Amino acid sequence: PSTADIVQISTCDLLIYVGGESDAWLKDALANATNKKMKVISLMDVLKDSLKEEEFIEGMQEETECEEDSDSETEYDEHVWLSVKNAKILCNEIADSICSLVPENAETYKENLQAYLEELNNLDMTYASVIKNSPRKTLLVCDRFPLRYLTDDYKLNYYAAFAGCSAETEASFETIVFLSNKLKEEKMPAVLVLDQSDEKIAKTVILNAKLPKTDILKIDSMQSTTLRQSFNGKTYISTMQENLEALQKALK
Repeated sequence: PSTADIVQISTCDLLIYVGGESDAWLKDALANATNKKMKVISLMDVLKDSLKEEEFIEGMQEETECEEDSDSETEYDEHVWLSVKNAKILCNEIADSICSLVPENAETYKENLQAYLEELNNLDMTYASVIKNSPRKTLLVCDRFPLRYLTDDYKLNYYAAFAGCSAETEASFETIVFLSNKLKEEKMPAVLVLDQSDEKIAKTVILNAKLPKTDILKIDSMQSTTLRQSFNGKTYISTMQENLEALQKALK
């Protein structure tokens, strides 16, 4: 975070953050905050009863980044926002805090919440319907895997190059061979990568499998969404709809 970020955090009325190891730096920022009446929402704390531990499955490359350090009891997957079901729970929590901060506008906020929850419910039902009616139920991700909550929501299986918390960018020979074999065995029409991927691993897997017509589809994890994109109309719902289109093609 920049100095300006720390100042904003120190003086804000409501701070919303994901939580987990990636946001460990916030502990010091909050301890030194100027606004002692600040409301703070940790998304992972809100979802504490449904958090999922980082998962290492067959074929994933082993690395040290995801190992628990000496001060950590359990490492949880932090990508909670990629579940529409989680988003509904989190929106309720956020709306309650906003209503308590500006009670004179509470009715408007509650109406807006209900309208947005209806959109999320429709999106959730669309996901469930599309995936239920897809002939495949397994994804092949040639990248990190931040989709644990989403795949669990809709009972999907997956293979991936790295766990969700991984900082690795280079896959081992064994991982490439494993993913290539799965691509051939499952006869998949496409592999998935994240939005910032250079597609090198995906292309190598496809080349090794000798299936040049395999598509490479991108999933937007929303970890690097910019203000410019937001001003240009990018929203959570529009992004999740685009992700669903990619999933539908991968599950044909």
